[in-house]
This record gives sequence, structure tokens and C-alpha cells, in this order.
Amino acid sequence: MPVESPLNVAVVGSGPSGFYAAGALLDTEDLDVRVDMFERLATPWGLVRAGVAPDHPKIKSVSAVYAKIAAQESFRFFGNVEVGKDVLREELTERYDAVIYAVGTPTDRKLGIPGEDLPGSVAAVDFVGWYNGHPDFADLTFDLDTERAVVIGAGNVALDVARILCSPVDRLARTDIADHALEALRTSRITEVLVVGRRGPAQAAFTTPELKELPEFTESGVDVDPEQVAEGPGDEELSRVAKRNLGVLREYAAGGLDLGQRHIKLRFLRSPIELRGDGHVQELVLGHNELRTDPEGWVSARDTGVREAVPTGLVLRAVGYRGLPLDGLPFDDRKGVIPNDRGRVEQSEREYVVGWIKRGPTGIIGTNKKDSVETVHRLLEDLADGSVRRHDRDHSFEVEPWLRQRQPNLVTESGWQLIDAAERAAGEPHGRPRVKFCRTDELLAVSRDQQSPG
Repeated sequence: MPVESPLNVAVVGSGPSGFYAAGALLDTEDLDVRVDMFERLATPWGLVRAGVAPDHPKIKSVSAVYAKIAAQESFRFFGNVEVGKDVLREELTERYDAVIYAVGTPTDRKLGIPGEDLPGSVAAVDFVGWYNGHPDFADLTFDLDTERAVVIGAGNVALDVARILCSPVDRLARTDIADHALEALRTSRITEVLVVGRRGPAQAAFTTPELKELPEFTESGVDVDPEQVAEGPGDEELSRVAKRNLGVLREYAAGGLDLGQRHIKLRFLRSPIELRGDGHVQELVLGHNELRTDPEGWVSARDTGVREAVPTGLVLRAVGYRGLPLDGLPFDDRKGVIPNDRGRVEQSEREYVVGWIKRGPTGIIGTNKKDSVETVHRLLEDLADGSVRRHDRDHSFEVEPWLRQRQPNLVTESGWQLIDAAERAAGEPHGRPRVKFCRTDELLAVSRDQQSPG
């Protein structure tokens, strides 16, 4: 009786959801599985490397889990390969029994207001990529020659951006923040970062630890309007998270800590109306809101007509992320995701999704584990009931030569290990976890065990 060939699965994207999917596949009992991971960048880990703030090393430590998955014999990493450019999606489905897309939601949501395209109006995703050393954003510049920056949004990304702008540079110098960002922050004139949320403090999407750490990380008090966080009817009906957040905000409003040289100011019930300026952002017009609760209990913000002009030279929008369509796959333009049934792509035989491109940009890093396991279970169900048929022959031995023909600068797991070791070695003398190489040519040179340029 012929021996059944291994199940060969391609995972496109090397962020948390991609690694959790790979791990779930490789942990499947009584099933021989091989996983090849494709990544557009030369480095793995997705948002753990290029999205998590540099002053959050505990969150970044989850990369040790991914390193253990990558160390398994049945796992291969292929970096610097862009699906849709270097190789086609159809070519993957021809070679793999199943393909799992873990491509995330790489672009931002717009504000949709006049003046949004003025210089000085930027996406938080660009700023985050810049200070984290993402190659796509390493050459961007941000005008920090302004006394006030404004961050639009009431989630953790908004707090990350505000905290980085307000943190003492000497503190950031002990992290893996990109060197170019560190030098720009040294000469920043920003003294206040105003963070504004459309709804009230009870509806903000901050997690309590992120909110609570602000004074420690910025070495400053936080400016909160006492009237906006005063106790009121309905407080008892709030979620536990909302109650904890309000407790922290009320402590800030009490003014127990002095405001430092750079500080964060939190304001709620404000919506951006217009950006004004002569060739550059000079002023943000905010509309004042009031809360309305519909019969189903949903709390929304309603414009009162009151306007407030805020002088500023830098406005960062942190109002959410959005997925992009993949050529040939269905796409829900309203939700910004690929339509799927428990991870299986609609109208597709062997293609699956995990993470934010599956469910939208919600949850924390750990949320992706349950999400990815669900998709893997669906894949295995499809395999068991014949919905997914394995290819007649094993293509795995042909993949690497094929990829090297398409992309001569292929980065394998050994190449990534060289990059990782070089970055850590560069950081060690300075008490830093690593000094990142931020440009693709530098990363490729190190991956080939050559001296990095510059």
C-alpha cells in the first residue's frame, strides 16, 4: 500500500496569525504536515516586529513562541517573496494542498474630512512603521517642529503613538526603536499630544494596562478633564474594562502628578471636522459631541454644532486598519475582509484566511491563536470529508529552486537567523535588545552573511 505524501500547506504572511496557524498544523496528531511560510519582507513576525511599540518588550517576547515553531523540521521560511509579484496565487494552489492567507490589514481608514491630504496629516500606521523600522516606512519624515500634535482615535494605537511622542528620549534609547526615529525625537519641539475620541471615556477602546502605564512611561501626569469622567447614572451598568478605565482616568483628572516637559492630554466627545493650513496643517477643527443611546443599547456620538479650533502642525489618524483585496479572491469592500466561512474562503477549494483579513482588525495578539486554530480545524474537516483533495504528487522538493529562480534574493530561516543575531549583537553594547536594520538592502546583505552597507 503506497505511503500517503505529507499534507503541504503554504502560509502567506508571517505575523502572529500566520505562526499560530503553522503551529496548529504542525501540532496535529497522526498527520504528517509540512508548512512553508511566505513573507513579503526579509524578516518574520509581522506586527510583533513592526507594530508593537518598542517600549513594550514583554509583548514582543511572544516571538519566542514563533521561533520554536520555525525551528521544527517540517517548517520552512521564505522571506522577501511577494505573492502576486514574485509568485502568483494560482502557482501556490498548484503546488500546495492548501494555502492560508495571513496578510493582515495593511492600510488605514481615512477620516473623510476636508484638508485630510495636507502635509502634516498622516496615518498612525505610517508613523508606527517608521519608528519601528519597517522598510516600507523607514525613509519617511515627520514634522515634529510643532508644540502640539493631535492623535485622532481612542484605542491602543492612539496611546502608543502619543506615548512614543512624549516619552523621554533616554528611555526610548534603551529599546529597539529605529535609530532614525530616535534622532528625530531628540530634536522634537512637541510638548503636548492631544488624544481625542469621538465618543465618551466609557466607550474608549483602550486596554487598562496601556492606559495605566502612561505616567511611568512618559514621566508625566496625564491631562484629563474632570467633568468628562465624573460619576454619573448608568456607571454600574458599564463593563468591567470601562469601569477600570474610568477609575484610571479619574485618578489622572484629580491631578496628583505634575505635567512633564512633554505630556498627553485626553479629551472625549470630539470629532475631527476639518484640517486647515496654507500648504501644511496649521489647525484642526473639532466638533463637540453628545452621546445618544438607541433602543438596543448602542451608544453613538451626535454632533452638537459646537466647534473648537486647535492649533497644531501634526495630526495622526488612528481610527482603524483596513484590509486590501487579493487578486482573484472575493473581497468585502465594506468590512475590508475576505469573505469566509470559519476561515475557508468563499468560492474557493483550497484557500483559507486567518487573522485580521479574516475577521477585521480586532483583538490583541493572543486573539489570533483561537482564530487560527478555528481555520486549521476547518481545513482538516475539509480534508477529512473530501472538500480538499491533495495533489497527486509532492511538489515540496521543487519549491526552493523555483523560488530562487523567481527571487534570487530569497531569505530562508538561516538568513533570518543571521539578521537576528547581527541585530542583537549590535544592540548588546548599548543595553538594547537589538538595533534594527531598517532597509531591505541592508537586511539582504546581512542575510547573505555580508557586511551591511553603512
